[in-house]
Amino acid sequence: MNEIVAQYLEAWNTTDPAARRAAIARAFTDDAAYTDPLMAVRGHAELDAGIAAAQAQQFPGWEFRLAGEPDGHHDQVRFTWELGPAGAAPVVIGFDVAVLEQGRIATVYGFLDQLPG
Repeated sequence: MNEIVAQYLEAWNTTDPAARRAAIARAFTDDAAYTDPLMAVRGHAELDAGIAAAQAQQFPGWEFRLAGEPDGHHDQVRFTWELGPAGAAPVVIGFDVAVLEQGRIATVYGFLDQLPG
């Protein structure tokens, strides 16, 4: 579970388009679905576009960091993450629940616990 969460965060933190697409392909099934309060996408292309938009428009230069230990059983894992400028206190905090299929993420349900004012 720790490895898949690390791969997931790598995909969200990778800004080079080709490297990000490769990270997405490693971590997610081909038709993976991702839903949080800010976006709902399906498949690698939509996921890549959503991550790229978040990086460029919503949170430029910020990084996702794991907060605490992932908690998983069967084919699902939940984990808390933080988002903010490198080396600074988090500005956004949330948690995700990922459902796995054959070791890759098939579905993500994201929740936001702390947002900027």
